[in-house]
Amino acid sequence: MCGLVGWIGPIGDEPDDNAMQAAALTLVNRGPDSHGAWRDAGVALAHRRLAVLDVSAAGAQPMMSRSGRYVIVHNGEVYNFLELRDSIAGTGYRWRSESDTEVIVEAYERWGAACLRRLNGMFAFAIYDRKSGELFVARDRLGVKPLYYSWDSRTSRFSFASRPRAILALDSRTHALSGEALRSYTEAGFIATPRSIYADISKLPAGHFALVSRERMQITRYWDMQSSESITPSGHTQDELLEELDELTDSSVRRRLISDVPLGAFLSGGLDSAIVVAKMAKFSRSPVKAFTIGFDSPGLDESAAAATIARHLGVEHTIERLATSDLLALFEPFFAEFDEPFADSSAFPTMAVARLARRTVTVSLSGDGGDELFAGYHYYRLARDIAYAMRVPQPIRIAASRMLRSFGHRGALLAGALKEPTLVRAYAYCRGVQKDFSAAFDWTGYPGESHGEYLERLSLSLTGAADDPVRLAAELDIKTILPDDYLHKVDGGTMAFSLEAREPWLDVHLVEWATALGSDWKLRRGQSKYLWRRLAQRYLPPDIVKGGKRGFEVPMADWLRDPLKAWACERLFDPVLYQTLPVDRAAVERIFAEHASGRRNAHPFLWMLIVLAEFLVRCAAGSKPA
Repeated sequence: MCGLVGWIGPIGDEPDDNAMQAAALTLVNRGPDSHGAWRDAGVALAHRRLAVLDVSAAGAQPMMSRSGRYVIVHNGEVYNFLELRDSIAGTGYRWRSESDTEVIVEAYERWGAACLRRLNGMFAFAIYDRKSGELFVARDRLGVKPLYYSWDSRTSRFSFASRPRAILALDSRTHALSGEALRSYTEAGFIATPRSIYADISKLPAGHFALVSRERMQITRYWDMQSSESITPSGHTQDELLEELDELTDSSVRRRLISDVPLGAFLSGGLDSAIVVAKMAKFSRSPVKAFTIGFDSPGLDESAAAATIARHLGVEHTIERLATSDLLALFEPFFAEFDEPFADSSAFPTMAVARLARRTVTVSLSGDGGDELFAGYHYYRLARDIAYAMRVPQPIRIAASRMLRSFGHRGALLAGALKEPTLVRAYAYCRGVQKDFSAAFDWTGYPGESHGEYLERLSLSLTGAADDPVRLAAELDIKTILPDDYLHKVDGGTMAFSLEAREPWLDVHLVEWATALGSDWKLRRGQSKYLWRRLAQRYLPPDIVKGGKRGFEVPMADWLRDPLKAWACERLFDPVLYQTLPVDRAAVERIFAEHASGRRNAHPFLWMLIVLAEFLVRCAAGSKPA
């Protein structure tokens, strides 16, 4: 795991060494072990290294191909690099290192962009061709690793980095905020790809590469769930499917155990991380190191369940119990590490468990992806219910929604969703942070589309999911909330403490297999993760297998009523928020009063605004949306 930054443009216009050094310093947490730089006429590359494979100087970057034609900077891991080494070695190649980075650059020399189809891993990398003067940049299929870029067609300048702050360090100009990104953030709680909070910086989409010359930039998709040649499990028996799933998860975990530094795992009380640890125990010669945090909030604390799993599997388990003050102390590193407004408060426990793990290991496996692949979220049942309801004329749905509001949280969600014109818009409503607070904003006159419109446009490419609401909702999540929220959270939260996170449930072979799996194998008779739970029965205690879905959360609703109330008021009513956004202050005051009194929970909406206000004060004072 590392950090990278680079620039290509007109010869003689390159950023100087001081600018490149300043940009690289913003990446020091991502790569604390060493720094490397390389430049030529019209190009400059820099790299910060967290040494995981081949920790010797032979694995340092930027790295040049054996021929001397190509130079690479790379962030991430390619888990099948040993198999690729064998393929390349068959041509008579002699390896100079034991790193996967050398495999990538030599694979590119042999196969060009087609090498991406051979790589199984998480990665963001750039390769400069010294002969053609072109730069090739690529991002992994699921968007585990970030890659931001800025392209100015007028000046032919292209810069890229692992975080926006590194790009800003290369250019002292004031960067306008993106009005489209602000709307995306206030509706979804994250900024959807390809936007960033800055109008002139974008994210390279997952599963895409870009080829950049000094005249043009062209982005191409190289992978998509819909176009992959995946295993089709239709017609198989449950036992047959379980065997396939067991084998796929075995290989997914085994690939991620290759490391030249200490390795462990995050362990919550849920199925996804528990199966990861069970598989690690299956293949590890020594006890697996597992890490859990707990805190005093009975509905959210999973440490007791995690301890039960750890005892059952015989792993070396470390639990750290945190007081409210310990979690609040993470506010400063949160705002220091996340360069854009980001409203997922589960970043705090993520950062806490990453900090705990880093005291012992350098790499930690996580269970991310299991909910999206096997229908773990209650939103997927909700999507199915909404699809049935959409058959009813909209006036009748609106009338029914008034009655549904009395049936708890799920009823209120369904009530609001039923007012939307389409299934996808309704799903966007349920997944968003505004919900029935949307009247607090007036986006009239702002450019771009709403988050619901964005998802609707995206859904048009998901032709295989058109008649299956569960699959449609899951695939929309895989393309949006997974890379732009959940994986962004894990990347930022772990990199804050120089820890590499690996996600075995996002192995490309498992993703393609699970995508082709019928929804009835995932959600059956109201039970989520049907087949996944059958697999868990082979490894875990019955009480854990039967347990419901619990989020990795902090008690933000309570915090905003007590320990954070005064701090929240200062930020919620800072004038900068209302000078930047088309938000109604009176509406925000009313919503906050309702939350503070306990009449309703509005913490996702309020926290979204608080984070944005803090960002504006810290990072973007005086900036205006473009």
